[in-house]
Amino acid sequence: MLRSIKQLYGNKLGASDGEIGHVKDFYFDDQNWAIRYLVVDTGDWLPGRQVLISPHALGRLDQPEKVVRVNLTRKQIEDSPSIELHKPVSRQYEEEYYRYFGWPHYWQGSGLWGMSGFPILELPAKPLLSESAPPDGPGPERADAHLRSTQALDNYHVRTGDVKRGHICDFMMDAQSWAIGQLVVKTGSRFSGEESLIPTKEVDRISYEESTVFVNATVDQSPPHDLVSDAVVDRTLPAIPLL
Repeated sequence: MLRSIKQLYGNKLGASDGEIGHVKDFYFDDQNWAIRYLVVDTGDWLPGRQVLISPHALGRLDQPEKVVRVNLTRKQIEDSPSIELHKPVSRQYEEEYYRYFGWPHYWQGSGLWGMSGFPILELPAKPLLSESAPPDGPGPERADAHLRSTQALDNYHVRTGDVKRGHICDFMMDAQSWAIGQLVVKTGSRFSGEESLIPTKEVDRISYEESTVFVNATVDQSPPHDLVSDAVVDRTLPAIPLL
């Protein structure tokens, strides 16, 4: 099943021993459109820190209760590797983060999540330190983990060639793999336009300088997208016809 990213913003986050804040943003890998981290607004609990939660630690999405279950304790989260607010997430930081929790690296292997197509749902008995993993250390080639903010891409223009098709107003995410499968595109004005779906596999490139997503599909003939109230839709939503 697919879920609306927008309707997850603001949801409470419940650790195993209490609340830790609410959902502020999602960081996704712009090479394969997988959600890699949930960004937490912790309020006054951990000020000055950017708190990230991997889907490896996330349980069931209780949409009616608007609660995202986190299979970690508050202490585990507090003691996890720290990253300052507004700082980019480097691969070096990710290696430290994954080593702390003992999760397999998603960037090692042919699957969406390393050796698997889905994030693991339980912590291993002891850290899974891969012998094939390169040692930690600085290096410019390790700086960009290709992580982008879903909040930042909101309202990006969508174009097919030189033709403007609309702008992004939401993302539809697979609740099991945490992969963004479809872009929700508003095709008219911000107040009266219809919403249509474009599969992310039809994205040609993203221009961050132009705030534009270039796609290989047209939204002109696609049916309206009516998001159900609980933000869950079937996978078989009609695809956008190709040009």
